[in-house]
Amino acid sequence: MSLTNAKIQAALEAGLAKAAEIGCASSITILDSGRNLRGFIRMEGALLASIEISQGKAFTAASMQMNTADLTEYVQPGAPFYGLEVSHRHPMVIFGGGVVAKTGDEFVGAVGAAGGSIDDDVAVASAAVAALV
Repeated sequence: MSLTNAKIQAALEAGLAKAAEIGCASSITILDSGRNLRGFIRMEGALLASIEISQGKAFTAASMQMNTADLTEYVQPGAPFYGLEVSHRHPMVIFGGGVVAKTGDEFVGAVGAAGGSIDDDVAVASAAVAALV
C-alpha cells in the first residue's frame, strides 16, 4: 500500500481535528515506510519545540516499527534498548506520541504528534493513523 497524497492530507486533517477537539495545539509529522517525510503541519500556537519532537517521534516509531509509548520500558537502565535515544544522528524519542501505521502486517509508515501531554499526543497521532490506513 502506498501513502497517496489524498491519504496524507486526510490524515493531517484527522490529526488537526482531534487536536482541536481536545484543545491541544500540535505539530503532526507523517513519514512513509522508508522514514521519508510525506506530511507535516504545525498548528497556530503549538510550541516551536513540538516541530522536532513530532518528527523525532515519527522517526523513532518508523525506525523501530513500534509505537513510541511501547518503547519506554525497554530504554530504562539495564533494559535491552537502554541508550536508544542517543543511538542515531536523528533524535530518537522514547515517550508516547509516535504511532506506527500498518495495513494488516504491512508497515506503511508512522505519525508523530507533539504539543500536549503524552495522552494528547497519542490521541492526535492515533487519529491521523486511523485516517491514513
